[in-house]
Parts: sequence; C-alpha cells; structure tokens
Amino acid sequence: MTGLVTSDAYTAHDTGDGHPESSDRVRVIVARLRREGLLERTVAIEPRPATDTELLRCHTADYLRVVRDDAAAGRRQLSTGDTPLSQRSLETALLAAGGVLAAVDAVMTGLVANAAAIVRPPGHHATPARGMGFCLFNNVALAARHALAVHGISRVLIADWDVHHGNGTQDQFCADGSVLFFDTHQSPLYPGTGHRDETGEGPGRGRIMNRPFPAGAGRDEVVGAFRDELVPAADAFRPQLVLVSAGYDSRVGDPLGAFRLTDDDFVELTRIVRGIADRHANGRLVSALEGGYALDGLAAAAAAHVRALVDG
Repeated sequence: MTGLVTSDAYTAHDTGDGHPESSDRVRVIVARLRREGLLERTVAIEPRPATDTELLRCHTADYLRVVRDDAAAGRRQLSTGDTPLSQRSLETALLAAGGVLAAVDAVMTGLVANAAAIVRPPGHHATPARGMGFCLFNNVALAARHALAVHGISRVLIADWDVHHGNGTQDQFCADGSVLFFDTHQSPLYPGTGHRDETGEGPGRGRIMNRPFPAGAGRDEVVGAFRDELVPAADAFRPQLVLVSAGYDSRVGDPLGAFRLTDDDFVELTRIVRGIADRHANGRLVSALEGGYALDGLAAAAAAHVRALVDG
C-alpha cells in the first residue's frame, strides 16, 4: 500500500498574512484527499523530528546554530535568506524533515510500497549552509543521505518537478556520485540556477541533469524530458530508491510560476517515476511536498499524484 505522512502540526509554521507558503497548503491537500476517499486508502505514517545527527548529514553545524539562534531571538525572517520564521517554525521544520525520513524508513523496511509526505516548510532551496526560498532544511536531500547511511544502499534518484530549480539539492550532491539529480524548471526564474551545463563535478560529473524551460512550457517539455531523458539515464544508473521533490507550482495557474502542467500531467509524471522505481528499486518511492501556491490547483494536483501512487 501507499504510505502518507501528514499532521496538523505542519500548520504551526506561521508565515504571516498573505504569504504564499501558508498553513492552508497542507489543509487543502488533506481535505481533498479525504473528499476523494484517498486517506482511507493509504497507511498513516507518523512523523517525528529529525535529530542533529541526521541534519548534520546535509547541513553545517554553523548553519544549525544560525537557525536556532534566529528562532530563539524571535526573528520573523531567517537571517540567511527569504524564509519566514515564527515561534514554532523550527519545531515544524524538524518535523517536516523527520517526516520524510519516516517515510523512507517505512518504504525501505517494506511497511509500505511507496509514500507521499505532505509536509511543510518545503526544502529543496536549502543549501548545506543557507536556508532560502521558504526552506529551512532540505527534506529530500536529508532523505537521500538517510537512506544511504542507514539502509545500506548506494544509489538514489532525486527527481524534482517543481517550477523552481532545486539549487540546494544540487549543491548537496553536485560532487557526489551516489545520487542522480534530475530537475525540470522554469528559466529564467528564482533562484537563477540550474543551467543545462551544470552537470556535476568529480564523482558527481554527469549525475546532475538540469532541464530548464521557458515560461509557458507544459506537457510536451516537462513530461517529455522525464520520459525521453530521465528514463534512459535512470535505467543506466539503476537507483535503489526514488525520491521526488513534488512541487505543484509547475501547474497551470500558479501565481509563482508560468508552466502549464495539468493534473493529468502529474499523473503521468508519477507513473514515469514509479515505473523507474518498479524496475530498479522494488517499487520504493517517496515524494515530499515542495511548492504549489494556488490552493485549489495545489490540492487537485497533489491528489492526482497520490491517486497515481495508490492505483499504479
């Protein structure tokens, strides 16, 4: 069965009135999953906070001190970048990271076949030493490091279909041959990284695959890149776990992006990455929520993704 990580605790990260990365994002997704009968078709996975040992696999000790100091001082903005803070933001971010790790554990131990983590704040912009772009800790990068360190595997695929480039994830693995990172994104757009010639270095050379597209791109470009370029690369790499940075700001109508993906396109993207997982990783796949800021569209796209995980 498909596992699902979520919790009312993810609404405690208060980004302030009018901020696009609001607690309503989790609420509308869960409400949509309930309305479509998907909650009862998934196995609930209880999130838990990430530990310092786990965080230090991806983030520097100095950065962890900055986050804790900023939170303790009651700052409303993370000092390293454009990320809101509130009284319970650190607690929520630890639970988001740990929730994705719990999903990895459930998949790797066979408790579930695959899993979706509906968590916030998102993570893919967080670099080893800097939080930015609404992100404190890099949930997907931490999940990859956790799987490699704890579950005895040596190859992980991270696929990112958020409309923004996952710069933090790329920074984490650009010189690390254990992770194949594939990212489709709008360019030019925040954070201004992810050019096609950024392909990794040292042991990671060729393991970074950026596919930037202009505003207005949709199924032909994004689904086409996953089908025609990710699939053969993944078949050569043979990942033992598939992770997805599942951002739905690439959906048509999102206020922070100008891609034109539809709910059916997210079903097809899910089927592609699930096919890779089925061929090489015994079906093991975990997705983690990243962006998506038009609430109705976010809920519909996330539900389409979960339904594709449940139904195959």
